[in-house]
Amino acid sequence: MADRHPLFKPLIFVGGLIFGFGLGFSHMARPEVVLNFLQFDDLGLPFVMFGAAIVSGVAFALLPRIRDAAPLTGTPYERRLKPFDRNVLVGGAVFGVGWGLSGICPGAAYASLGVGNITILWALAGMFLGAYAQGYWRSRSEARDAAAAGAD
Repeated sequence: MADRHPLFKPLIFVGGLIFGFGLGFSHMARPEVVLNFLQFDDLGLPFVMFGAAIVSGVAFALLPRIRDAAPLTGTPYERRLKPFDRNVLVGGAVFGVGWGLSGICPGAAYASLGVGNITILWALAGMFLGAYAQGYWRSRSEARDAAAAGAD
């Protein structure tokens, strides 16, 4: 990663700054807003998400037509499609349960710290432990599958 443009990290920081400001400004960094959406009491969240998706979609549609490669990394633009498989379904369902219980998404959790929600540290600790447990479980499963394949 040493061959990246010198502005790569500062621009990532600025992107995070804009993202966090947008989450705070739209009140999406507040778990009660997310929980109200999940209970169909406040439908502001889909408007924020659709607005962000439209801006991102336009950028993803136009940039490959303007440039052949990403300006800061030099890597060519390409589509990377994820298959719709069991992992997507199960992972999405588990994510949804966690989202409903904590009332916050990972990006919004960090922004929630910025608006003074210190209690969100419990959710962040849970996210880290959950991701670690999933990674540990997956690496053990892959090692077990590799050992079984080698025994054949």
